[in-house]
Amino acid sequence: MIECKNITKIYKNEDIETGVLKGISFKIEDREFVAIMGPSGSGKSTLMHILGALDSPTGGTYLFDNQDVSKLPEEKLAEIRKNKIGFVFQAYNLLPRATVLRNVMLPLMYAGLPKQKREERAVESLVASGLPGDRWHHFSNQLSGGQMQRVAIARALVNNPSLILADEPTGNLDTKTGEVVLETFQKLNKERGRTIVLITHERYVAEHADRILHILDGEIIQDEKNEAPRLI
Repeated sequence: MIECKNITKIYKNEDIETGVLKGISFKIEDREFVAIMGPSGSGKSTLMHILGALDSPTGGTYLFDNQDVSKLPEEKLAEIRKNKIGFVFQAYNLLPRATVLRNVMLPLMYAGLPKQKREERAVESLVASGLPGDRWHHFSNQLSGGQMQRVAIARALVNNPSLILADEPTGNLDTKTGEVVLETFQKLNKERGRTIVLITHERYVAEHADRILHILDGEIIQDEKNEAPRLI
């Protein structure tokens, strides 16, 4: 599904250049659950933005579903984000005064789907996320952190993406609640065949994945097969 070949990313500020990614290469197969782990400033968030077609590399080649997206124009990148990638962020990014159902339906409203179809797809996604049905008509600001993250997962699923990118998805949660969210990702991967790429700085979180890419100072320093993922 994903192949990065010698990916570099350099940010320029007047005459100063800062190299963030330094020739990164790896592959992620369809239906893999991969964690990208590294400390703050290691380049993992920059890499996630490239994988999610939110940014383009300075050099190298990024293949997604056998398409070279490295140098696509913004309108083409937007199509990939809309149709093939679901995003889950640490801060949830939900509308606080909208119901759970409306938050999940929002991407489908932009896609122009009729209301009945939007509701059907939103319900399917909420069931997959594991959020109890008695919470679906609450406003998102009436939910706990773990419940809000499940809504964010449902919203990421609603367009039926082939790839889910999760950026520090347990960062705002206590350990017990974070485990529930990680279990949801495991089920989506094992039972529903979703490809999951999870960004984290915590070893404990990364150990829920089947494979861990260690990134440090803009380079992949280890590609570790996790033979015994943590199970909830």
